[in-house]
Amino acid sequence: MAETPADYADTIDGAAADRQAADGSAGRVLPARRWIVLGGVAIGVVTTLLDTAGVHAFGVPGALTVSGLVAIAGAVLYSFSGSNADALSRSPLAAGEALNALPDPCYATDRRGSILFANEAYRMLAGGFDLDRPAPLERLLAGRGDMAEVAFRLAQAARTGFAAEEDVRFETPGGVERLYKVVVRPLSGADGGAVWLFRDLTVERDRAELAERTHKRSISYIENAPVGFFAADAERGAIVYLNPTLGRWLDVEPAHVTGRGLTLSDLALGEAPALTDGEGGPDGEMAPLDLDLKGPEGRAVPVRIIRSRLEGVRGRPGHIFALVLNRTTGDKAEVTARDAEMRFARFFNNAPIGIATVDQDGRIDNANSAFVGYVGESVERGMRLADLVAEDDRPAVDELLGRARTGQLSGAAVDIHLQRNAERVGQLYAARVDAGEGAALVVYLVDATEQKSLEMQFAQSQKMQAVGQLAGGVAHDFNNLLTAIIGFCDLLLARHQAGDPSFADVVQIKQNANRAANLTRQLLAFSRRQTLRPKVLSLTDALAELQNLLARLLTEKVELKIVHGRDLGLVKVDQNQLEQVVINLAVNARDAMPDEGGRLTIRTANVSEADSRALDHALMPHGEYVLIEVADTGHGIPKENLGKIFEPFYTTKDPSKGTGLGLSTVYGIVKQTGGFIFPYSTVGKGTTFRIYLPRYVETAADRKQEEISLAAAPPEPSDLTGKGTILLVEDEDAVRTFAARALATRGYEVLQAESGEAALAVVDAHEGRIDLVVSDVVMPNMDGPTMAKELKHKLPDTPIIFVSGYAEDAFAKSLDPEQEFHFLPKPFSLKQLAAAVKEVMNAK
Repeated sequence: MAETPADYADTIDGAAADRQAADGSAGRVLPARRWIVLGGVAIGVVTTLLDTAGVHAFGVPGALTVSGLVAIAGAVLYSFSGSNADALSRSPLAAGEALNALPDPCYATDRRGSILFANEAYRMLAGGFDLDRPAPLERLLAGRGDMAEVAFRLAQAARTGFAAEEDVRFETPGGVERLYKVVVRPLSGADGGAVWLFRDLTVERDRAELAERTHKRSISYIENAPVGFFAADAERGAIVYLNPTLGRWLDVEPAHVTGRGLTLSDLALGEAPALTDGEGGPDGEMAPLDLDLKGPEGRAVPVRIIRSRLEGVRGRPGHIFALVLNRTTGDKAEVTARDAEMRFARFFNNAPIGIATVDQDGRIDNANSAFVGYVGESVERGMRLADLVAEDDRPAVDELLGRARTGQLSGAAVDIHLQRNAERVGQLYAARVDAGEGAALVVYLVDATEQKSLEMQFAQSQKMQAVGQLAGGVAHDFNNLLTAIIGFCDLLLARHQAGDPSFADVVQIKQNANRAANLTRQLLAFSRRQTLRPKVLSLTDALAELQNLLARLLTEKVELKIVHGRDLGLVKVDQNQLEQVVINLAVNARDAMPDEGGRLTIRTANVSEADSRALDHALMPHGEYVLIEVADTGHGIPKENLGKIFEPFYTTKDPSKGTGLGLSTVYGIVKQTGGFIFPYSTVGKGTTFRIYLPRYVETAADRKQEEISLAAAPPEPSDLTGKGTILLVEDEDAVRTFAARALATRGYEVLQAESGEAALAVVDAHEGRIDLVVSDVVMPNMDGPTMAKELKHKLPDTPIIFVSGYAEDAFAKSLDPEQEFHFLPKPFSLKQLAAAVKEVMNAK
């Protein structure tokens, strides 16, 4: 059984003690042997350094060379031999560890071919690190008829004390076939033996094949280039190569020029400077030459020669490489092939999309900087394009390349995801280019990550808009029903006072109708069709006033922390709606907290225009904002649910904990205010909502409006009765009936119309004065604003009160800017209707 360096260390002390007991001279023998072994190791290291600096090194850079390995192996074997072979010192242990650390496999054998020592690299090659003696090369190649003779020659050389080298091909334990250069070197000494060294030639072979293919392709490019090219000896200027393009220009065969000692002067008309004249620059470039060459039938071929000198190495002569640009067509042809080539190189490398060429096997040959930047710096020439994309996308990539090889250019792209970053999305195109030795493929890679993100956001925005329109329509129709229910409840309560048996029932009906009205207001908030009363306020003051209410809502198990930003900007919002946003987020966070409680943090800060650019939110314009951040330490929201949280009635909570309208209401209020909201969540850590509200900048129009609003508002009238004629226009029969009765009980004469056309007919038929028009906004055929434009000619000074379930802004833009109107949102009670009418009539 072969021993390992660990086995040597275990036997040092015991063997040394036995030897000292048997022979008193052991104290002298052991140091002598140690110095011999250390000398062998030193010789090996020095030899390695000399070889590395000189001709040839074995294995990877920094590895020990053949001569160095032989010296170290000799030292190790010498430590094994002799009468004291069982008493090992720490010197052979160091030598064994040196062999063990080599990246290249190696082992040492005795004269009979038995392995004395094998390093870990060879044990891995031979099949593992177990304690059994590793198999020698002959056993590894057993059954391989093509390698049996090679193994025999190497083994015979090792046994007879001769050196030998052979190329051996066999499969590694992983099933990969590799090519090794096996070197056998004899070891001097009484016991003989040999060292077996393995050098992996597979990588070098692949590199050589790639270099050969690249060289052939480069020669093909030069041979088929649209410009002339030649090379000359740097000492005498003799031309050693001429490409076919330049030969056609001069009407000569390249073989008749090269190898005959001809110089540039032999090809030029008149005197020509020596090709070697002029010193090269830092990169070997020389000054260009403009001269005429001998063309067909003695005609002059004006050319520009751009030269570059390449100095020789190791005493070899240098060469001059020259690019020849044909200037026959005159000054208009100054845009030469070299300029075109440089422009193409700049276009290729600086193109904003990734471009790469691949061979018939789908392996990358060349790629520009955009392609490398997209797929990563680890991309190398020769890699398969399909290996760079996610496994699920590889069949589509192979199919795309297959169509391109056959010339089926449909123009369709393939969406791909990168193997190293699945979140990035790209669009891959492929085209076939016939050039040189055969067809090559060009692939174009467009980074579509932002585009796909925008598409998803746009689709989500359209979805939310459609849901908002549906919610707004439902809320509008529902408001008509609630208006009638609440109104008739008020009429009943006017006849059934407290103490009446029916009083409690009517109150219950009205209370539930009011609860339903709150639900419709939330739907209108989501659809951004509610009426807002914005005013300029400081978020610091607004949150301070709300702090006590939030503390009661969150209960004792949730810690509330408010962090106010310094010099916070002002915002123009509806304070009640803003408070509703913060309360909804706080309650939502409280319900998401674990049983042991958590922490809710509300933070405000200014966001400059530069900061908004850095945020890179595609749908949020750049500008100045004020941030409200609401962060909790709750359970978090799964990624698959994050895109649905703003949808109405969508909730993951227990039905008893909410209706699913909290976050949808927040979304609608923020959007209607002109702000933006973005959720961020990590499951198990918590959720953060960031709300960006436009920073308010006061204008002259705002100051004028503020002066008007500061004027004292008229007190609410205590007497709601009045006199006058009112035109009531409402398409809902129940609402019209209630409103007519409510106004009639207050002393007004009411003219009723069920549509805009009917209202115009009533006005034409009525002979008396009409003091006020109360009209619905949304009606069939002719809506309220259209009717108002027609009434302006018939009743120029008559005020109008519009009633609607939608927000005032939803229809105000369709009215004449000079026409004054008032607004009463649905649902409204009898008292609210009477008060609005009384206020307008008094103002008139």
